[in-house]
Amino acid sequence: MPNVEKISVALTPEMAALVHDAVSSGEYVSSSEVIREALRDWKQKRQLQLHNIDEVRRLWFEGIESGAGKYTDVEAIKKEARRRLDQIS
Repeated sequence: MPNVEKISVALTPEMAALVHDAVSSGEYVSSSEVIREALRDWKQKRQLQLHNIDEVRRLWFEGIESGAGKYTDVEAIKKEARRRLDQIS
């Protein structure tokens, strides 16, 4: 495998057992393969989290820039929510 950097990783006994079990069952060829797949999954999850944070931030600023809300307090919001719910029920 070209351009590979060897890194030492310390695992708890439980995690090490999971890795060894995955290899001994034939699901993976090596411990490195298990760790690489776990890192790919982590990378994908992290990218999704960052995307979600960016989306929430965008929506937050969009809401702020849209101006003041038309409801004056929480009770008014609840009243409108109940009215909308009654319309679809």
